[in-house]
Amino acid sequence: MDIKITKNTTLSQILEVPGAKEILLKYDLPCLGCSFAIFEMDSLKIGEICKSYNINAEKLIKELKEYASGSSKIKS
Repeated sequence: MDIKITKNTTLSQILEVPGAKEILLKYDLPCLGCSFAIFEMDSLKIGEICKSYNINAEKLIKELKEYASGSSKIKS
C-alpha cells in the first residue's frame, strides 16, 4: 500500500497499512485500546497522539514508513 505517513496522517489512514497495528502496539499507543478512539480515528493525527502520550513521533513514523514501503519487517 502506498501511503505518505506524516505527523498529520490520521490513525485510520495508518491502520489501513497491513502490519501497522503491530507497530503501533509495540509503541504502546493507548488509542488502540480506547473505546472512544473508535469514534475519532478519522481525526486523530499520529503527531498529536505521540505528543499527548510522550511517544517519539519521528521514530514511530520512520518505522511505519519503512514498513509501509516494504523495506522493513516488524521488529520486536
